[in-house]
Amino acid sequence: MSILSRSHARVRSVFVAAGVTVAVGLTVTACGGGSTTTPTMQHTMMAPTMTAPTMMATMMAPSASGHAGMAGMAGTAEQPVGDGLTAEASGFRFVPAVSSLPADAPTSFRFQIVGGTGAPVTAFRPDQTRLMHLYLVRSDLTGFQHVHPTMAGDGTWTVPLDAVQPGSYRVYASFITTNSSGQDLPLVLSQPVTVAGRSAVTPLPPASTTTQVDGYTLTLAGEVMAGAAHTLTVTVSKEGAPVTDLQPYLDTYAHLSAFHEGDLAFAHLHPVGATSAAGGGPALSFEAMMAKAGNWRVFVQFQTAAVLHTAVVTLSVG
Repeated sequence: MSILSRSHARVRSVFVAAGVTVAVGLTVTACGGGSTTTPTMQHTMMAPTMTAPTMMATMMAPSASGHAGMAGMAGTAEQPVGDGLTAEASGFRFVPAVSSLPADAPTSFRFQIVGGTGAPVTAFRPDQTRLMHLYLVRSDLTGFQHVHPTMAGDGTWTVPLDAVQPGSYRVYASFITTNSSGQDLPLVLSQPVTVAGRSAVTPLPPASTTTQVDGYTLTLAGEVMAGAAHTLTVTVSKEGAPVTDLQPYLDTYAHLSAFHEGDLAFAHLHPVGATSAAGGGPALSFEAMMAKAGNWRVFVQFQTAAVLHTAVVTLSVG
């Protein structure tokens, strides 16, 4: 049986030494996480007369260039459609080869993106230098992996995953393809996966304004409210001195992805501005668009001296 046939049958029946310093205006607070240098883990402003749903629809509508709202800023990626909680959108479906992963052992994960005709999609456009971003997140917002699969000629993607502990997970495929009109279409699709065995739920760390990772201090400034886009500024320092030697990672100086507590809705905080050979920092700007209120677990990835650091913060969005 082909990967597609097996997948359809199952589809029908998702670091950090000590933390990140975070100050997020009046309505956003954050708390610390950890980091890793493991290679595979690298990876709308609202008008006064518009309601949140109306503004959301306006922001997500394709522009004349075919990109969804928020596109077009130097160094940014297009805002994907939806919150990443569906396996199918706009005629495209995320079809993993399996619905479970082995516990406590590295594994290889395979999947396809299937179009409306039922055939695997093979045409993708780079999104922050990669054709595909895959995220794996445990239901309690631990066990984060951000990796970049490779595609075979038949449209089957394959990526190695680090060992995971038992529990419930969600796996996300983030990519840009084209719609029936030939316009770019950014999507985030996901499926639940399970890891057999006894598991314990780790409580979400409480909100905090200060935490560090690998000796670096990150300070976030800016207000975040659900249903509207705001700018977050991340300032990086080390031992009290501003850091200016950040290296490009995925065509930006920091990569921010976020997952909502409870339902695991996905958000990608888009970088503003381009990188340069001179190095980045200390201040970095991001467009933050959180679809709903509540706690969001934000994973901040940045690189110095060829080492990837991953910090984790909890944002409370009003």
